[in-house]
Amino acid sequence: MNFKKLTEAEASFFTFYPKGFEDEALLSIIKRHKTAKIGESVRELFAPEKFSCTEEIGESFAKIVSKSSLISLFEKPKVRDMVKAMSMEQQDMFAIGLYELLHADKEKGFNILVDVLSIYKLAKWSIVTLIPYYYARDKEFFIKPTTTKDIIKFFEISGLEYKPKPTYEFYMRYTQILQEMKSHVSPLIGADNAGFTGFLMMAMKK
Repeated sequence: MNFKKLTEAEASFFTFYPKGFEDEALLSIIKRHKTAKIGESVRELFAPEKFSCTEEIGESFAKIVSKSSLISLFEKPKVRDMVKAMSMEQQDMFAIGLYELLHADKEKGFNILVDVLSIYKLAKWSIVTLIPYYYARDKEFFIKPTTTKDIIKFFEISGLEYKPKPTYEFYMRYTQILQEMKSHVSPLIGADNAGFTGFLMMAMKK
């Protein structure tokens, strides 16, 4: 891991945005993504007590995907169609996967979710990590393939190989590295994890 590049990126960022993500120049971008507002909805829709109705969990999932600016327009209708096409058994497993991922056995939930999404060829990093990120924006990371590959290469992160199919092992290792990187920069950069990876994206474009 090249921490020198991270330090240089931080210095450059504050040259342009002295108040970090509270800087007025970035407010329009932050407002456009509505991460805080969607995060509130996700914590309400996927609270533990909401999982008594598995059909509603699928509908809530499709609802958040449709609202999120983090998911491509190409993927949104596919997710909506998947939720409509799910059998009762698949709805149950999908809800169990999300519950475990958010509230209980994280690894078990991650793997169940990937298995169910694989049936519909939607086991993609962006789809799997969306709800966990919104549920805990200071702890979980939204993983976007191109950005992830660029971060690993640019910051010279060794021992970590990106693969298109989501795996829990990579998810945990990568998020641990990002948390470590975040701990080395100002809180004005790292309050929201999507903001932090956005900062890394900006650093790579300099």
